[in-house]
Amino acid sequence: MSSANLTREETAHRAASITLREVRVELDLTGAPEQARTGFPTVTTLTFDARENSTWLDFIGETVTSVTVNGEQREVRYDGARIELDGLADSNTVRVEAIATYSRSGEGMHRFHDPVDGQTYLYTQYEPADSRRVMACFEQPDMKAAFTFEVSAPAGWQVLSNQSPVTVTEGIGVQSVEFAPTLPISSYITSVAAGPYARIDAEWTRGEQRIALGVLCRASLLEHLESDDVIEVTQQGLDFFTDAFAYPYPWGKYDQIFVPEYNLGAMENPGLVTFTEAYIHRGAPTDAQRGGRANTILHEMAHMWFGDLVTMRWWDDLWLKESFADYMGAHASAAATRYDDAWVRFAANRKAWAYQQDQLPTTHPIVADIADLEAAKLNFDGITYAKGASVLKQLVAFVGEEHFFEGARRYFAAHAFGNTTLEDLLVQLEEVSGRDVRSWSRAWLQTSGMSTLWLETAADGSRVLVQSDPRPHRLRVGLYDLVEGRLTRREIVELDIVDESTPVSFPNADLVLLNDDDLTYAKARLDERSLDAVEQALSTLEPLPRALVWSSLWNAARDGELSVERYLRIVAAHAPAEHNGGLLAGVLANTAYAIGHYVPDARRPQQRREWLDTTWEALTAADPGSDAQQSWARAFASASAYDDARAAQARAILDGDAPEGLPVDPDLRWALLTALSTTGNAAGEEIEAELERDDTASGRTASIRALWSKPVIESRTAAWHSAWEDHELSNDHLSATIDGVQAGGRRDLVSALDAGYFERILPAWQERSIEIARRLVIGLFPASDSLDDVDAWLEAHPAAPASLRRLVIEQRDGLARDLRVRAAQ
Repeated sequence: MSSANLTREETAHRAASITLREVRVELDLTGAPEQARTGFPTVTTLTFDARENSTWLDFIGETVTSVTVNGEQREVRYDGARIELDGLADSNTVRVEAIATYSRSGEGMHRFHDPVDGQTYLYTQYEPADSRRVMACFEQPDMKAAFTFEVSAPAGWQVLSNQSPVTVTEGIGVQSVEFAPTLPISSYITSVAAGPYARIDAEWTRGEQRIALGVLCRASLLEHLESDDVIEVTQQGLDFFTDAFAYPYPWGKYDQIFVPEYNLGAMENPGLVTFTEAYIHRGAPTDAQRGGRANTILHEMAHMWFGDLVTMRWWDDLWLKESFADYMGAHASAAATRYDDAWVRFAANRKAWAYQQDQLPTTHPIVADIADLEAAKLNFDGITYAKGASVLKQLVAFVGEEHFFEGARRYFAAHAFGNTTLEDLLVQLEEVSGRDVRSWSRAWLQTSGMSTLWLETAADGSRVLVQSDPRPHRLRVGLYDLVEGRLTRREIVELDIVDESTPVSFPNADLVLLNDDDLTYAKARLDERSLDAVEQALSTLEPLPRALVWSSLWNAARDGELSVERYLRIVAAHAPAEHNGGLLAGVLANTAYAIGHYVPDARRPQQRREWLDTTWEALTAADPGSDAQQSWARAFASASAYDDARAAQARAILDGDAPEGLPVDPDLRWALLTALSTTGNAAGEEIEAELERDDTASGRTASIRALWSKPVIESRTAAWHSAWEDHELSNDHLSATIDGVQAGGRRDLVSALDAGYFERILPAWQERSIEIARRLVIGLFPASDSLDDVDAWLEAHPAAPASLRRLVIEQRDGLARDLRVRAAQ
C-alpha cells in the first residue's frame, strides 16, 4: 500500500500521541500566471505537543527542501507522501519548506487559465485528504488547530481564505495578505482562493451579529451570476439555522465562490464555501435548477455546524455531517425559501441515488467501516448522502421534530470545535426524546440494504403488507379514487410495521400508495389495480404523491418487475404533462437510461425513434419560454445523438429557426451540434466555427466532446488513447474525451478496445490521482454483452487495491443488471 493511503489505525495512534496547537502556512502564488511554472513555494510552521519522540507529517508535492525541528535543521526524509520527524521534545515547533504542485485534477491547488480574458484563477479543494498537496500537515479530521494563512499573489487579485485579512502589504506587482487565525478546524476544510474574481458584497444581520457576505465568480461569468438569488437564499438560510440550532454562526464572514473545473457540487470550507460553476447558467435556468442550487447552498450552510463546528473523528462517521447536511438542505429549502418543493425533488431524484447505491454488492451501512483514505474517497456516495438523509427523515418522524432539533442544539453545545462519533449524538437524542434511539440506530444506521414493501391479497380477500429485509417503519398509506380521469386522495392510514408480514384492513381504492408522504426509506411497489390507475391518471396527482409514483415505477422497471415497454408508455403519456421541473428532469434522464440499458438490442432502434419523436412533439407543444420547453429541448438534443431522423429539426434550431420562446443558449447549441457530430451530420469545420463563436471554458470543453464524438473508429480510438495517455488533460477535459468515446452508444466503434481497458485500470490506479483514475475506471468501462472479461479480471486480481476492486465490482453489477433486465422483457 502506498504511504499516501493513511489508515484509521495509524492516524488514531498519531492523534493520541500529538496535540496540535497552531499552524501557520505561507504560500507564494506570485508565479501562478506563468503556465510553464508547475509548482509554488509553501512554508508550513506547526506547533504541537508530543508524547512520543517521532511522528510524520503528510505532504504530496514536487519536493521538500528544508525541515527544521525546534530551530535545528534536520535531514529531509521524504518519500513523496510522508515527512518523517524524530527527536521530538514535549513541545515542538516544526518548519517545513517545500514546493507544491499546481493541479489540473481539481485536487489541491487547482489552477485554471480563462480562455476568454487570459486571466489565471486558483482555488483549493481538499476533502478528504488533499490539503497535504498545499501544505505539510497532519491530514486527519481529529487533529484540529488554529490556522493562519499568509498568501503572496499578483497585485490586483482577490485573495481569500477562511478568515478575513488582517494585513495587506503591497509590493511592485505583488501583494502579501495575512489572514486572521481560524478557530480550531481540521485541515481538510481550510481554503485559499486567488485570482481576479468578480465580487458582489452583501450583509446579514441578526440583533448585534453582522456577517459580511460575498459572492464571487470568474470575471467572464459575472453577467450570468444570479447573485441576488444566491444572497437571498443565504440570508434566509442564516435566519433559519440561527434559530434552529440556537448557536450563532461562528466563522466571521460568509464568502461563496463559484470555481471552474470543480469535482464536486460544493465544499463547506467555513467562511469560504466553494461551488461548481455548473450552478452559473449561461442561459435561462429553470426553476428546478435554481432550486437545486438553493438546496446546495443550504446543504453547505448546515455544514457550518454539522461538520465544521463539530467534526467526525474519522471517516467512519462521515454520515454525521453529510447525512445531516443533505437532510437540512431539503428541510431548510422547504421551510425557509420559495423553493418549497424540495422534498418533492428529494423523493423522486435524490432517493433514486440511494436506492441505486444500496442495491450494489458494495453497499455499506450509513455508519461505515472506513479503513483508509482510499475507502473514504469512495464513500462520498448515495448511502452517506441520500440514504442517510432519508433515514434522518424517518428519525424525525420517530422522535418528533422539536426533539430532533433540541438534540442537535445540545450536541453542538457539548462538542463545539471538537470531534465526535455516533454515540455522542445518540446520547443527546435519547436524552431529549425518551425514545430508544439506539435500537433505531442498529436497525437503520448500522445495517445495509433496504426493504421493499408490497401488498398481498389472499383468496378470502384479506390483505397483508409485506416487507423484504424487515426493519421498523413508520409510514402512511394513501388511498386514492379515480373519478372522471383524476386521482384524488380519499383517506390516509398511519401505521408502524416491524415484521415481515403485517395484516392490514384498508378499504378498497383505485390507487394504494404505500409510504405516502415519504416518511420512510423503502422501495414501495404498486399493485396491478394501482398500476392501471396511474397509467390512466398519473399526471393528475399532487406533486409529492406524483413523485412517489414516478419513483416506484422507475424502481420496478430497473428491477425487471415492470416491463420497460410499459414504463416508457406511461412516460410518453404523462411526462409531457409534468410541470414540476425537478420531477421532469429526473423522468427524462431515467427514460433515456432505460432505453440505452434495459430495452433489448433488437427493439432499441424502434424505441429510440419513438423517444426522439416524443421529445420533439413535447418540445413543440410546450408553452413558449417555459421551463418544460427547455427541459424537452435538452432531451431532444440528447435523443438526437442516437437517431438522426430529426437532424433537420436540430439543424434548424442551430440556424435560428427554433420553436417560439425557446432560449437557445450556448449549452443547448453545443448539445445539438454534438448530437449532429455523433450521427455523422456535422463536420469538424462546424465545430471549429462554433468554438470561435463560444471560445470560453465551457465552449472549449464542449468542442472536445463534439470533435471526439464523430462516428469513425479512428476518431474514437484516438480519443480512448488520449483519455488514458494524455496526462495534461484537466479533469473536465478528460471527462469530455470519455464522453466522446462513448457518444451515441456506438459499441461497434469501440468494442475492440475492451481488452485494453482491463490491461490499463490497475496501472492507472497506481499512477494517477484517485479522482482521475476513478473517472477512467467508471467512464471507459466496456458495455459489453457478457460478464466474462470483467469476471476474469476480478478473478486474476484478488490483491488489487480494495477501492479499485470496489469500482470494478460496481460497474460489473450495473452491467449484470442491464443484461438481466433485458432478458426479462
